[in-house]
Amino acid sequence: MTSRTGFVYDPIFLEHETGTHPENGSRMTATMALLAESRLLDRMQRIPVRPASADELTLVHDSRYVEAVRHAAEAGGGWVDPDTLITPRSYDVAADVVGGTLNALDAVFDGTVDNTFCLVRPPGHHATPVQAMGFCLFNHVAIAAAHARRRGLDRVAIVDIDVHHGNGTQDAFYTDPSVLYVSTHEYPFYPGTGSLEETGKGAGGGANINIPLPPGCGDTVYRVLFDEIVLPALHRFRPQAVVVSAGFDAHFADELADEQLSVDGYGVLIGKLVEAAGELCDGRLLVALEGGYDLVALPWCVRRTLELLLGVDVTPDPLGAGVPSRSPADVEALIAQIREVHGL
Repeated sequence: MTSRTGFVYDPIFLEHETGTHPENGSRMTATMALLAESRLLDRMQRIPVRPASADELTLVHDSRYVEAVRHAAEAGGGWVDPDTLITPRSYDVAADVVGGTLNALDAVFDGTVDNTFCLVRPPGHHATPVQAMGFCLFNHVAIAAAHARRRGLDRVAIVDIDVHHGNGTQDAFYTDPSVLYVSTHEYPFYPGTGSLEETGKGAGGGANINIPLPPGCGDTVYRVLFDEIVLPALHRFRPQAVVVSAGFDAHFADELADEQLSVDGYGVLIGKLVEAAGELCDGRLLVALEGGYDLVALPWCVRRTLELLLGVDVTPDPLGAGVPSRSPADVEALIAQIREVHGL
């Protein structure tokens, strides 16, 4: 039987060599080792990567920025800011991340697969049209959404579950009513954006939904937020495809943030998105990796995501639950505000 889930990974992603930086190639090797052990790799269709063209990169990024990244890499690389490194291979690697993501989306559109997972690095959702930041160079998820629009879709939804706000994705579509952006993130936290008042501008007003969370939120709070805000927003918007910025750094084991999601908790969120895509857009769903830096939690979150995309029995969470300090009662006022602002 041919698998209906696609999978993007290529060893070239290891060539963005960042040393001991938290965003390093060990994220890929640890995850691939667990997936090989699980035999899930044998159940998916491998989708090849390719370099994204300049035309594709400039669906979101300014052409001068694209050339600046290329020139910086060719000149030997360097630090863009204290968090973000360009290496001699970074342009080629990041272009392949985008090309692989677009190949995955095309496979969904063409009916080759029902859904896809992109195990890629460097991440992308902090990269604005004109600036690299937050470990990110090219915004693969935003470019995928723009590519979907160019392929003729009228409505694309992006759901960002990274613990950091995807400021670059927000910037790319802030005035665009055809792309719904919904983000759950710790706030106030890096990069400092993502307040609930940031709702879009002009024709895009209302198409940007931020869910800024205090630290200490765990599985129950996130589930309530999905049920009360994320899913109603998706059902009202009725997207023709759903793209997920899958950051797994809200896991309690991740030291770069302060939320308390577990593998099971992430599984609930992914499961709800799989179900929503099935109801709203014939299952057209692309999930692409963003953050997630704990080398045990990240592989297990990816494994759970793939099991849900494949529709197979899930493996018990070996890490257990976190110790949340927040309950649904603590976010009742936030939920009420967001529902009022967005008419949900």
